[in-house]
Amino acid sequence: MKQILNRLFEHKTFNSREAKEILTNITTGKYNSSQMAAFMTAYCMRSMTVEELQGFRDAMLDLCLDPQLGQYKLVDLCGTGGDGKDTFNISTLASFVVAGAGYQVAKHGNYGVSSGCGSSNVMEYLGCKFSNDPSFLQKSVEQAGICFLHAPLFHSAMKNVAPIRKELGVKTFFNMLGPMVNPANPAYQVVGVFSLEIARLYAYLYQKSDKQYTIIHALDGYDEISLTGSFKTFSNSGEQIYTLEKIGFEKIDAAAIGGGSTVEDSAKIFTEVINGRGTREQNNVVLANAALAIKTICPEKSFADSFYEAEEALLSKKALKSFNTLISLN
Repeated sequence: MKQILNRLFEHKTFNSREAKEILTNITTGKYNSSQMAAFMTAYCMRSMTVEELQGFRDAMLDLCLDPQLGQYKLVDLCGTGGDGKDTFNISTLASFVVAGAGYQVAKHGNYGVSSGCGSSNVMEYLGCKFSNDPSFLQKSVEQAGICFLHAPLFHSAMKNVAPIRKELGVKTFFNMLGPMVNPANPAYQVVGVFSLEIARLYAYLYQKSDKQYTIIHALDGYDEISLTGSFKTFSNSGEQIYTLEKIGFEKIDAAAIGGGSTVEDSAKIFTEVINGRGTREQNNVVLANAALAIKTICPEKSFADSFYEAEEALLSKKALKSFNTLISLN
């Protein structure tokens, strides 16, 4: 580890093989807590290269537990976190809307580290059972249209560094890895990132994959569509900037989508929205993200048509049914 840290201090980079070896060693407990904390801290102070991101991703995927969901055409909606915005759990709610619309979802999530409440926090609070049992996950997909993949049950690397990440309390390179290492290897993916630099790194790697994907970066810093301003996407069809006028929305105030600072607040908002009692702003931001997921699965559909499809799933309580079914499987 001393040699690795010295290379970081000298602003040198690692190739993909070296990055893969470093993360593998973290996973297998080769380094102690102080060494891992030093590595993560030093890494926060520089930019990640494409080769490093590829090596870290490959190590996580090689070492993860297989949920055995290869027979399904799954979609995941997952953000890197780390945007510091403390919004409610937009992508988690959007996942249930997409499931309610008839698509099959494998939601990859974790406890909040640099934010107050991650998707696992709110799902656990609301009674979701975390499992890595393939038969349970298959039943979830078939009956509820969605399964929840709690990252530490599949990635020993995340489990080992979780206490250190929590103590540091800032975004680390693990934030960047989260969406890329869904153990179900979904065919479709919507990924939100907190910076344009990371969006470009993701785009480079996803271009070399066989996935249908959309990478989102809100130009005011959110890792999802926030409707507080324009957002940029990278997808199989190239780069695009969406203005609010283009998709038919007025700009909303950031406070209207806040409320993610505590688990209790997040759970309350989640329950209100999925039961059809959300505010107009809360509903629209969830539906916009769900619409982009539907459009990623069905690129021939317009954003407007995808939005109406998502809206019908929420207002008809199909999203609620999907949620209730998943909880009832516990």
